[in-house]
Amino acid sequence: MNIHVPRGTEDLLPDVTKKWQVIEEKLNHLAQVYNYKEIRTPIFERTELFQRSVGDTTDIVQKEMYTFEDRGGRSLTLRPEGTASVARAYVQHKIHGSPEQPTKLYYVGPMFRYERPQQGRTRQFTQFGIEAIGSASPAIDAEVMAFAMECYQTLGLKSLKLVLNSLGDQESREAHRNALIEHFKPVKDELCQDCQNRLEKNPLRLLDCKIDRDHEAMKTAPSILDYLNEPSAEYFEQVKKHLDAMQIPYVVDDTLVRGLDYYTHTAFEIMSEAEGFGSITTLSGGGRYNGLIEELGGPDISGIGFAFSMERLLMALDAEGVELDKDESVDCYVIAIGEEAKYASSKIVYQLRKQNIKVDQDYLDKKVKGQFKAADRLGATYAVIIGEEELNNGVANVKNLKTGDQKSVEIEKIADEIKTGF
Repeated sequence: MNIHVPRGTEDLLPDVTKKWQVIEEKLNHLAQVYNYKEIRTPIFERTELFQRSVGDTTDIVQKEMYTFEDRGGRSLTLRPEGTASVARAYVQHKIHGSPEQPTKLYYVGPMFRYERPQQGRTRQFTQFGIEAIGSASPAIDAEVMAFAMECYQTLGLKSLKLVLNSLGDQESREAHRNALIEHFKPVKDELCQDCQNRLEKNPLRLLDCKIDRDHEAMKTAPSILDYLNEPSAEYFEQVKKHLDAMQIPYVVDDTLVRGLDYYTHTAFEIMSEAEGFGSITTLSGGGRYNGLIEELGGPDISGIGFAFSMERLLMALDAEGVELDKDESVDCYVIAIGEEAKYASSKIVYQLRKQNIKVDQDYLDKKVKGQFKAADRLGATYAVIIGEEELNNGVANVKNLKTGDQKSVEIEKIADEIKTGF
């Protein structure tokens, strides 16, 4: 019986993980440039965390979570997204008491959602995300969006579009909510079952429905921008002014809503406009969550963040033909001739690695010609050749495989010779 990976998951083999390593190195560096520090949270949390933060009416909570009971009868859930866990950690560890505010954090790790696997959507996926908690300034909204855009730009993507909207404060959302209910009530029976269930509980979610998106009522639905009160409208204007100051182009879309209940005020997505990317063009999304920290037992502190799927990022890179180069060649390959030389080879390899030199050797008892071929496949710059005669003299032949130059070197000085180069 052959056992395969579970449906909706995949193995990342070395030819793929090398691309991930390039991406992660660049993102880690970018986070440092923006002064964001890494946080790592558990892969599973208490189910209540996601019910309270993400929202009972969302598809994630209703349909997509991997939830189970542990042996103590506690309900646990594999995390479907990262913000709730970061917010929980922020409250639990009283990070709001730190003098360094706002708290700027980033994370990268696996998330889990039970949904129909398709291109760019898997049941286990990896998210990179940031959270800036503790500031209600429109400038931090703009910084987060700038960070999100630069994540893609620093990796070489060009066909990008930043789309934003304002969901307003609680008063604005309530006014818009009532208008949506009145608008959709007459056509309730024409909507899908999910939309009918959501109409009274969370009508804003109707605007994100994939089934009814072409319904005439969707096209004429009341715009949130028409229901923003003065403080909300002014806040949105200031966010846009900060983006203008940074010369970051954007498009305002009043139908943009995020799939999680904790969002308020600024909501945004970054789209790929690359030809051949696919029908689902969203690369990342995020927004402000002014009530989430308080909902989880913390103070009335606002935050904003974004997250994106690494898998969809790789799809976008492929669509634009961006190559991620990572030098996986070795500096040196040690070639042993004869049984005694094999022991000396292991010693030399170990000593060179202690000197931070990338080196390998033969473990398949290949002939000399085969060992040279292996060195060539690994892209080695140097070959260290040692046989019985060299062993007796305490030396090895070091050959530059790029130029063909070769010299006899004392074993203790091989590392120096390779570092100096010839």
